[in-house]
Amino acid sequence: MVLGDKIKELRLQCDLTQEELANRCELTKGYISQLENDLTSPSIATLIDILSALGTSLKDFFSEEEEAKIVFTENDFIEKRTETSVANWLVPNAQKNMMEPMLLELNPNSATEEDVPHEGEEFGYVLEGEIVIHLGKKKYSVKKGESFYFASDKSHYIINVRKQTAKFLWISSPPTF
Repeated sequence: MVLGDKIKELRLQCDLTQEELANRCELTKGYISQLENDLTSPSIATLIDILSALGTSLKDFFSEEEEAKIVFTENDFIEKRTETSVANWLVPNAQKNMMEPMLLELNPNSATEEDVPHEGEEFGYVLEGEIVIHLGKKKYSVKKGESFYFASDKSHYIINVRKQTAKFLWISSPPTF
């Protein structure tokens, strides 16, 4: 592990100059510069002071845990095409998360599979077209620019009754797809 690079990265994340960090730790700017360039090594007490000023601890600083992926691109999406729809899971392996976002394109006069009642909630936002949500015995029309939100405690499915493809974000919590 290169100590200096990691300290510099933390300092920049905190939007601090070398001088500001030095002042917070009662050190010199030159010492921080030497430390970041791996020309010197701090004592444990000094390292603890520096890390404290940077909002972290020895444990977190030396942790080798892989940082969770935050940004996903089209290359990460998992796509499933059927005769009636195109479903894109926007976050790979989201079933292990608290929610599962999908981008769904539903062909004209097509419907999603009926989902049985389950624990959780569902949210969606219509990007193109219009859909009809069948929730229990009720129906709700949702147009482009509108959103929906419901508890998943009733049977539900979505149908596109229009002559154009409907495109919408659909987010389940917890994941059910």
